[in-house]
Amino acid sequence: MTAMDVAAFRARVEEHIREAELIPRGGDVVCLVSGGADSTCLWHVLSELGYDVSALHVNHGLRGTESEEDARFCRDVLDAEVVEAPGRTEVDLRELRYSFAADRLRATGHTASDQVETVLYRLISSGQAGGIKPKREDGVVRPLLRVWRAETEEYCHAVGIPFRVDSSNPDTKRGLIRERIMPLLRELDDRAEQNLLALAEGRPSRLDALLAATAGSARVDVGGGLQAVREYDRVWLERGPVELSGEVRWGRWRIASSLPGLHVRGWRAGDRLANRKKKVQDVFVDAKVPRSEREAWPLVVRGDEVVAVPGIVEAAGVRAERIDD
Repeated sequence: MTAMDVAAFRARVEEHIREAELIPRGGDVVCLVSGGADSTCLWHVLSELGYDVSALHVNHGLRGTESEEDARFCRDVLDAEVVEAPGRTEVDLRELRYSFAADRLRATGHTASDQVETVLYRLISSGQAGGIKPKREDGVVRPLLRVWRAETEEYCHAVGIPFRVDSSNPDTKRGLIRERIMPLLRELDDRAEQNLLALAEGRPSRLDALLAATAGSARVDVGGGLQAVREYDRVWLERGPVELSGEVRWGRWRIASSLPGLHVRGWRAGDRLANRKKKVQDVFVDAKVPRSEREAWPLVVRGDEVVAVPGIVEAAGVRAERIDD
């Protein structure tokens, strides 16, 4: 693992604070700390960024000696005020934590990883994709929502500050998502966390961006072998390249070849015939193919070069037959 760029990490946190208007420049803020890597990182980063930082630890006493050690760590290392607040349910504990220092600006160490886990839990439990807000209605702010949990641990190691590890985390609902569900989702798609984070932040998907624009051309892979293609203000779905191994059925065309390295795909703006200067668009125009039919017309390609345009431009070793059924 490469060494963390501490300055760049702090700059990312500061950028989020400024964009979301979380803390006034140089302002006072109380960090709600547990002693874990996230809140310890929060406390240290905000101090280094020039904010007037204090810390508060709420001790629920649920884990006996371990809870007392957490409280001692927060008091001795983070100079935190420690308050005792026993509780039973998760809801009780959360309300208790947020009941203290309500007259001051408070910050929590929620990260992008917490955001992803929250979105996933709310999707499963309620069918709603709500995430963690950068600023709660009561003014509690989340300066670390743009960084990942692993980065907070790396930051603490980089600056040489210790942190506590909560042994009860794997037994919680969030721990179940973190330890068992997220690894499975990453096996399905290595972009799982990034996609869930985009959902939480309400960022437009690549498909949204494609549909919103009208200038030039673009294409987006939408899965299932399909691509969404936009040519100026026109949009259509197109099958991705299919290997031409033996025979391929493409719409009303049956295409066959035994030549290696060939694929069948749809027309793309800028396509040219192999070893020629002529654009495929001009080929369509010369053949009087209506524009409405061009997107569905198959091309036989080798790499980026167009080898054949079935029914119009033939190529040795490629056979194409139109089926009117």
